[in-house]
Amino acid sequence: MPKASASNPNIHRRFHDVATYVSELGGPNGRVIEKVLIANNGVGAVKAIRSIRRWAYEVFGDERAISFVVMATPEDLKSNAEYIRMGDVIIDVPGGSNNHNYANVTLIVELARLHGVQAVWAGWGHASEKPALPNTLAMSDPPIQFIGPAGPPMYALGDKIGSTIIAQNAGVPCIAWNGSDVVAEYDRVTGTLPEEAFQKACVTSAIEASQAAASVGFPIMIKASEGGGGKGIRMVSNEEDVQNAYRQVCGEVPGSPIFIMKLSTNSRHLEVQLLADEYGNAIALNGRDCSVQRRHQKIIEEGPPVAARPEVWKKMEEAAVSLAKAVGYTNAGTVEYLYSEEEEKFYFLELNPRLQVEHPVTEMITRVNLPAAQLQVAMGIPLYHIPEIRELYGKNRFEASADIASGGSSIDFANTE
Repeated sequence: MPKASASNPNIHRRFHDVATYVSELGGPNGRVIEKVLIANNGVGAVKAIRSIRRWAYEVFGDERAISFVVMATPEDLKSNAEYIRMGDVIIDVPGGSNNHNYANVTLIVELARLHGVQAVWAGWGHASEKPALPNTLAMSDPPIQFIGPAGPPMYALGDKIGSTIIAQNAGVPCIAWNGSDVVAEYDRVTGTLPEEAFQKACVTSAIEASQAAASVGFPIMIKASEGGGGKGIRMVSNEEDVQNAYRQVCGEVPGSPIFIMKLSTNSRHLEVQLLADEYGNAIALNGRDCSVQRRHQKIIEEGPPVAARPEVWKKMEEAAVSLAKAVGYTNAGTVEYLYSEEEEKFYFLELNPRLQVEHPVTEMITRVNLPAAQLQVAMGIPLYHIPEIRELYGKNRFEASADIASGGSSIDFANTE
């Protein structure tokens, strides 16, 4: 049983095992997770294992309370990768490009079932944004938990056009773009928008691109909905270059829907770190300023953001939380904005439905162990029972069992600073 001081309920407590922890702190959907498959490699896998082991030692006095199954390609084995040495169970997987291993959903699900894991952590990159992974894991017998959002919101938010339509219909400010007039209702069950509405927001030809650019007003950005990492994006400042730039974007990301948005000059790139549970609670864990970039690739991440005044930043956080709630989002995610310092206005860019590589910046600001928080959300523990979240909101890390049972340990996140 957990031990605590009667005179100081905020004192650190240790639990006998994961089952006891979930039994006391878990909500109606509480589930025990003691074995996790890491569907990633390199620094991502190392960070997840280290963070969760540190949390396990603090909570259970045993860093091995959670065991890890890791995937190892011949290339990673040859390089003596650190995450392989950290794993409890090591599985040989095919080498080559990641569609043969870390991004292969079929392989990941088969390994998860074969090794009897209760959850899969995909981190960032590889299969982390493939809705087929959480969807297929959920259909396993017994179901395997994906440590991240469910398939439907991942599907909806992983598309830049779809996520912008959802955002503007949820009241989140969006910069002028060719789909500004699209009104649609998001289906939370399937994670889809009406096809007619989606197609209305797509630019399907070079001629349409010229028309949309004239309507939005120069300068503009032509973007591929499935692009990223500097690919599938072009800035255009005059009508003569639109059609050529459109064809270049199409060539860089073949088959991707294309859209056009107004270019926001002299703006900053700010992002809000989200964390949400499966009971409708969502919070903003401060944010980051990633304005220092080269070729549309982030170079420096810093936080907390100071470009926006506190009252504006609060609105940015509130808009991000509203969007997460609108789509029934769970676990960690990041809402990215363009922020115009001159106008003191912010505009939605996208919601990344995963943990980002730069999340340690937020951990240093909030002292919240994000991979461990992800695991606890996957265990069905409400945000207001996660000790680090409680501490962040000025509450005791733990409350008496009677208060938990009666609901007295809940936190009104919307009205608590």
